Amino acid sequence: MKLVPQLVIIAAIVAVATPLAARFVPATHPLLDRAGLLAPLAALGVVPAAEGEAQAAGGAPAGRGPGGGGGGAVQVIASEARMLAQNDIIEAIGSARGAQAVDLSFGVPGRITALNVAPGARVAAGDVIAELDAQTAGLLVERAELVLADAQRTIDRLSQLAGSGTTTTLQRQDAELALRTAELGLRSAQRDLEDHRLTAPIAGYVGLIEAQVGDLVTTTTTITRIEDRSTLILDFRVPERIAAQISPGAMVQASPISDPAARINGQIIAVDNRVDEASRTLRVQASIANTDDRLRAGMAFRISLEFRGAEVPSVSPLAIQWGADGAFVWVVRAAKAARLPVRILQRNADAVLIEADLQPGDLVVTDGVQALRPGADVALAAPRS
Repeated sequence: MKLVPQLVIIAAIVAVATPLAARFVPATHPLLDRAGLLAPLAALGVVPAAEGEAQAAGGAPAGRGPGGGGGGAVQVIASEARMLAQNDIIEAIGSARGAQAVDLSFGVPGRITALNVAPGARVAAGDVIAELDAQTAGLLVERAELVLADAQRTIDRLSQLAGSGTTTTLQRQDAELALRTAELGLRSAQRDLEDHRLTAPIAGYVGLIEAQVGDLVTTTTTITRIEDRSTLILDFRVPERIAAQISPGAMVQASPISDPAARINGQIIAVDNRVDEASRTLRVQASIANTDDRLRAGMAFRISLEFRGAEVPSVSPLAIQWGADGAFVWVVRAAKAARLPVRILQRNADAVLIEADLQPGDLVVTDGVQALRPGADVALAAPRS
């Protein structure tokens, strides 16, 4: 039983609100017309008859001003659309690595007797990182030196006897072979001795060192890692649709995930020769400078690439309006207002790039759009300073 009074109250509110909306809110006229209420309200004098007939015919009320009253053209601020290039911005997440990186291991097994650097230290190429016990290797070098000296003395003695004819060609060949073998033995012993010293092949920063003095290591034991991070290589992937547009030398902008406000310029240095079939992406590498050594290998970066596209019309964000059928703008044609559907292509801070059927001489309205109706007379006002 309580439902009946509530329905009566709702009906009373609608009965009062509908004439008021028709009288003071012109924007409701199309809705009322579709509901079949505009013509009866015009007949009752709630809506001017001329305006009701125009709306019923699909036109606009003539002579409406900015406030919806009669008399005079609508004052608007309008200007021609500018042509701007549509930029295609691609963003990707990538990981960084040093321009050069080397994992260091000894060339021979042995026991560590010295660690000459600390983790995080910068070293130059050729600096000794660690040393193994080399007593045995040193003795082998000394033995090889003695063998070489003995072989050289044999050659010298045979050379002195050659003039007296007491030596044979075979003896001379055997002595020369022994000398050559001794030289190779010495070089081999010296190389083995050098392998007991671990040197830096590149300049860079030393990583963590897990081994300690006294540890017995083999040729597969990684002692540390040296990385040159003065320049970082960013490894990332881009969609296959831009595969034909991307090439070495193109500029990129990178921001560390840990510091989004930082902006670092770089350039592409390598592009893969095939698209990954599973992800439909193309692998790309770019380089960025790290002269102040703030960045580290392994960090994640957000990479942005911008590609310049075709020029399209652009309008002020204030000009974009929305209706039931999507976005539109008001344009001025021959001093009349016209509603023009648009498709938004790109939004920038101060402009919206659109696709629309703009005609030469069209002016896009940016101020005064609230009072416009299709076909309404329009007067251009000076832009506000």
